[in-house]
Amino acid sequence: MFIMITEVQLTEMVKKIKAESKKRKFTQAIELIINFKDIDVKKGFAINEVVQLPKTNSPALVCVIATGEMGLKAKEANADAVIGTSELEKFGADKRESRKFINKYDFFLADTKVMPLVGKTLGQLLGPRGKMPTPLPFDAPIESFLQRFRASIKVRTRASLSISCKIGDESMEDEDLAINAHAVLSAIEKKLPNGEKNIKKIMLKTSMGKPLKQVQEVKKKYA
Repeated sequence: MFIMITEVQLTEMVKKIKAESKKRKFTQAIELIINFKDIDVKKGFAINEVVQLPKTNSPALVCVIATGEMGLKAKEANADAVIGTSELEKFGADKRESRKFINKYDFFLADTKVMPLVGKTLGQLLGPRGKMPTPLPFDAPIESFLQRFRASIKVRTRASLSISCKIGDESMEDEDLAINAHAVLSAIEKKLPNGEKNIKKIMLKTSMGKPLKQVQEVKKKYA
């Protein structure tokens, strides 16, 4: 039996996991889990998407790697961090500090001029973490880039039939969390070989809670 899933139903799922979750001394994240089916992972199946969330109260941290005028513009736009070539060279000589630095930030943006040096000094660490910088063209509107990435999440999976990502936290409105879940589902569906037919199950959970899963499979066009 197949069922439709709507933002209203996602909202009800959010309400249920919140109600069943034990109170913690910290604000728990709300996570979306999607299980796939009828996909041959041996054929290199992978998802590596940046998804902009319509609703957010916890902006992602964005580091800009640039020098000169672009570096100044990034600082004026209040990027969470701005580093240049000298910092890159230092990181290249200290892998431990490089890891600590990379783990601080969710996204990296880089002037196209310094991308070769980024690859040389940090590429081996950024690549496996899915954090290779998004190139910034010469006349890039840095404020717009920062605004978009601060409201985004990275959704990744490789050779696996499931993904898990944070769509917000329990302090957010139920409806807003449902809207975010819907946005992620829409983005992921477009990357699947057979779209919605490859989605087996959708689950939601709090950080420390058990997943709330659907018994039936999903048949839905997320539009």
